[in-house]
Amino acid sequence: MTSIAVEENGEALVDVRGVLAVDGMLADPQGAFAHLREGVLARLVDAQRALPFGYRLLVVEGYRPVALQKRIFEEYKDELRVTYPEMSPAELHVAASRYVSPVEVAPHTAGAAVDLTLATDDGTALDMGTPVNATPEQSDGACYTAAPNISAEARDHRKILGSALESAGLVNYPTEWWHWSYGDRYWALTTNTPTALYGPRPYPS
Repeated sequence: MTSIAVEENGEALVDVRGVLAVDGMLADPQGAFAHLREGVLARLVDAQRALPFGYRLLVVEGYRPVALQKRIFEEYKDELRVTYPEMSPAELHVAASRYVSPVEVAPHTAGAAVDLTLATDDGTALDMGTPVNATPEQSDGACYTAAPNISAEARDHRKILGSALESAGLVNYPTEWWHWSYGDRYWALTTNTPTALYGPRPYPS
């Protein structure tokens, strides 16, 4: 995806709190986690309006500083190294990239991606088959959006979430049911758009 150019459109990072429900499980002291590009937030608002009565989006993490993204990638690669000691460094990099984006293409560092789940109107998170951020190893692959090894109820919840987000123009990373983005390089690749709209941003923007 590094071959896809970024034509940065300059949108600011904006705080989603007060607009959407936010889960504080991954909150950082600066509140960076609750920020997204203006265009991404606008589409999430559209997605929330498209949900059936009684449902709402619950944002877990949006913007992620570059240093944090790098640390998460390296820590996951270290876990894989212990589990699969026969893998070469190049193989480990590829394997880690299936679950955590390398810094150079990571949509969270651009404020273009959001990890979120589905909740009831009172904020109670619904059964989605796995927790947000479950790894393939922890969940036996149930973190994959189309995983067959989840309950019918969880599968229905994923369909409700996906239908609303797709209608608003976001795309899903298929190894993580909770990860959706707009305007990043992966979105450009998936939608056959020549360039991405958002590149990495410092915080605050």
